[in-house]
Amino acid sequence: MTNMNLYSRGDKFFVRINMVLIALFTISTLYPFIYITAVSFSNGSEAAAGNVVWRPLGFTIGAYERVLSEPLFWSSYVNTFIYTIGGTIVSLIIIIPGAYALSRRQLVGRRFWNLMVAFTMWFNAGLIPFFLNMRDLGLMDSYFGLIIAFACNAFNIILLRNFFEAIPSSFEEAARMDGANEFQVLWKVFVPLSKPAIVTITLFCMVARWNGFFWAMVLLKDEGKIPLQVYLRQVIAELQDDEEFGQSLIDATYSFETVTSSIMVCSIIPVLIFYPFIQKYFNKGIMMGGVKE
Repeated sequence: MTNMNLYSRGDKFFVRINMVLIALFTISTLYPFIYITAVSFSNGSEAAAGNVVWRPLGFTIGAYERVLSEPLFWSSYVNTFIYTIGGTIVSLIIIIPGAYALSRRQLVGRRFWNLMVAFTMWFNAGLIPFFLNMRDLGLMDSYFGLIIAFACNAFNIILLRNFFEAIPSSFEEAARMDGANEFQVLWKVFVPLSKPAIVTITLFCMVARWNGFFWAMVLLKDEGKIPLQVYLRQVIAELQDDEEFGQSLIDATYSFETVTSSIMVCSIIPVLIFYPFIQKYFNKGIMMGGVKE
């Protein structure tokens, strides 16, 4: 605990202002999740009237019963895990060797290749050419197509490359003296020393895959292959036209707002469970990946 007596009056004022700003920022970050959770457990009429602020009104789990009874919800949930886990693994298989190659000073045309990778961060062919390319390659409406199409991200490669460049050359020299080749140097020296950066990249890839919506909606036509985010969009677009759903509003056990909120809560839970276990690696990876020693 910081001893405030060691600070001058101006420093104390500055610290207190920072604490207030941090508290306001924390509240503004947490409130949307608190609100969505409260709505999901509220009575349908209260949620539809906009009376819910921070706690459930007329507590009920009717919305969750409705959501969890839908087979398409469970299939989309499973699909999201397939795209997230499979896509992250494929991304790491491409990103780690790519970042290692770009970090090697002996790479022929190293500056050119780094420029080409960075170039893709600002310029691309566009939505229509990308769609036509996916169609012509036969990657429409398939698990593999959605996984491989977004496997490589230039920002992640550059972040990991910076981390590799910051590793002292003495580790590599010691491995070379023991007869290690390039692959052994990568997997036995650089990868173990780069766990914070690799975990950070893993988190970026997983969150991007988990929240993937637009291209999944465009490329996937089979409802049995859509991820959770696309299913949520379908619920928002179609639920109000459902006669059974309209009849349920008479009983006010759940409403359009509570059902969509419950789906959003279900989609957030895995990220909330996973993130605390890698937070320490994430913070260290961000700091060390951006500083070159």
